[in-house]
Amino acid sequence: MKTSPNSKSSAAWIEPAESGGARAPTIDGSRIEEALDDHGYAIARHLLQPDDCAALVASYTDDHLFRSTIVMARHGFGQGEYRYFAYPLPAIIAALRTILYATLAPIANRWSAALDTDSRYPLDHKTYLARCRRAGQTRPTPLILRYRVDDYNCLHQDLYGEHVFPLQATILLSAPGKDFAGGEFVLTEQRPRRQSRAEVVPLERGDAVIFPVNHRPVRGTRGFHRTRMRHGVSRVRAGERYTAGIILHDAR
Repeated sequence: MKTSPNSKSSAAWIEPAESGGARAPTIDGSRIEEALDDHGYAIARHLLQPDDCAALVASYTDDHLFRSTIVMARHGFGQGEYRYFAYPLPAIIAALRTILYATLAPIANRWSAALDTDSRYPLDHKTYLARCRRAGQTRPTPLILRYRVDDYNCLHQDLYGEHVFPLQATILLSAPGKDFAGGEFVLTEQRPRRQSRAEVVPLERGDAVIFPVNHRPVRGTRGFHRTRMRHGVSRVRAGERYTAGIILHDAR
């Protein structure tokens, strides 16, 4: 018997979303915006509960949920493995995508204005995905990543086509110090005419880090300038580490 998405059990969260009515966590958008402006990333603490995290980890072996599997070493991406979800997305992933987009779209529009670009983003995620589809970007991009001992992810950007939503989130599904050691989330920022800056982001199980996909505006003495961001994961020294990636544009 299926449980309701509004119950404490996470079982129904892994069923395909039907009407988009699944419950979603709430996010303090003003606090997220302030942290993104100040530091280039923001942490949403306890975005998922432990049972939600466990349900997503358990779903990794369910082949019918995923459209493709990538072994990183084959492509020079690092070492480890990740799987892209297929449509229809599990309810938990669809709900996270909806709430994150609604929170981040106004920030994305302000950033675009600050950088003097023509890109503007509708406030509704369905409308934005329709824009992606018209450009041939029809494949879903949310994913789960699995790292084992000595696995890591090289610094990279998640760019999948003409339309790129400028912010994304990664959610830690495993407990650091219990399920794994090492495997820190790393951000680098390439600043104009200066050396790059690195940041190691501390996360607990269920926390999400929200960060730029490509560029972000940074205020200088003569207005805003553009800095380029990359992200990755340091080497896992023990155990097994799972994360969920919530990317808000689709891929070709």
